[in-house]
Amino acid sequence: MTEKATDTNGLDAVPVLELDPLIDDRGTRIIVCCGAGGVGKTTTAAALGVRAAERGRRVVVLTIDPARRLAQSMGIDSLDNTPRKVDGIKGSDGGELHAMMLDMKRTFDEIVEAHADPERARAILENPFYQSLSAGFAGTQEYMAMEKLGQLRARDEWDLIVVDTPPSRSALDFLDAPKRLGSFLDGKFIKLLMAPAKVGGRAGMKFLNVGMSMMTGTLGKLLGGQFLKDVQTFVAAMDTMFGGFRTRADATYRLLQAPGTAFLVVATPERDALREAAYFVERLAAEEMPLAGLVLNRVHGSGAAGLSAERARAAAENLDEGRMTDRGDGKTWRSGSPATSPELSDLATAAVSSVPEAAPTAEPAAQHPDVDAFTDTDVRHLTAGLLRLHAERMRVLAREQRTRDRFTALHPEVAVAEVAALPGDVHDLAGLRAIGDRLTAGRMPSA
Repeated sequence: MTEKATDTNGLDAVPVLELDPLIDDRGTRIIVCCGAGGVGKTTTAAALGVRAAERGRRVVVLTIDPARRLAQSMGIDSLDNTPRKVDGIKGSDGGELHAMMLDMKRTFDEIVEAHADPERARAILENPFYQSLSAGFAGTQEYMAMEKLGQLRARDEWDLIVVDTPPSRSALDFLDAPKRLGSFLDGKFIKLLMAPAKVGGRAGMKFLNVGMSMMTGTLGKLLGGQFLKDVQTFVAAMDTMFGGFRTRADATYRLLQAPGTAFLVVATPERDALREAAYFVERLAAEEMPLAGLVLNRVHGSGAAGLSAERARAAAENLDEGRMTDRGDGKTWRSGSPATSPELSDLATAAVSSVPEAAPTAEPAAQHPDVDAFTDTDVRHLTAGLLRLHAERMRVLAREQRTRDRFTALHPEVAVAEVAALPGDVHDLAGLRAIGDRLTAGRMPSA
């Protein structure tokens, strides 16, 4: 699913990530989009879901993005814990798209209801400690994302599940948090709290009871008596379920390692985002999880890449000082001598064409001004400004290239798909299709 490419600087480039073969492969059942926050994971997941559905797959996209952008872009009023079919998909061969947004607490409630009798389930759901745990305990969201993924895969209703991982401080939280929460629910602290409830009232246990009373008294002072009571009530009700949390987390973890799962690390060409991406690539390798490649979002380009920042700045200075005038025929006069400069001529034409129409006046001739109405001074100033903008764009391109080079030097084996930056946000299916086109192009065309 990759092919070698040659970079614009002439060096051997990293492999190009080809995403159409990945989503067309019926053996691909799960695609996990992961990376740091704010790099475009949600949009990438949604765009891949739309494209896969329109190429004949039955797809469900699971997002954990609370901003609800996914629902808006798919024309759905809102998303919840139930997959909803997306209208307007131009699918073939039965292709469909469903989308849902993880409801962390509802998913936790469903686990309780599925694994406890009604009376015990009610006691758990009404327990204050459980309500705090299910609503915001560190790692709960990531754990529930794994739970929901396992549930969707078990239903076998869709042949492709695309997962948008939670927005976290660190992209690694998606892999670490389920184990942390599982360890908490099945760890020494919980077992310690369970001990008083398990100690019987027989005479032979009196000494142990005294010791446990002292221990719980100390914990009560540290944690608060009512809080400790809520925790112990929760633990007593959940006793038979604790092992299931760890078992399901382990099962989903193995699912992520299995053939048919593909991880896409999403990043922008910025230092922090690519540093996080590098950490994630290394972690996936250590955990033997299948990495498909890196999606590099919001990459900038230029249609005049042959004009360097230095030349553009120098030309702008010359124009400001009146030492360079474009004559409109592709000839640039400098200090009395003509020199051909197509880039500067094109920039001058673009600058003049982009100027808004002048305000109408009483003079008939000024009602519909055209390019001829601008003086040479106007053209020079506009072109100089455009040249400075181009110089800044080339500076951004150079910085992004250096950042990419650092990543690829560390991980030359990782296939990369570059996605051109868009002028605005994605708001509808057409926008998601446009992102899908850019994603599957693999590499931005060189200027």
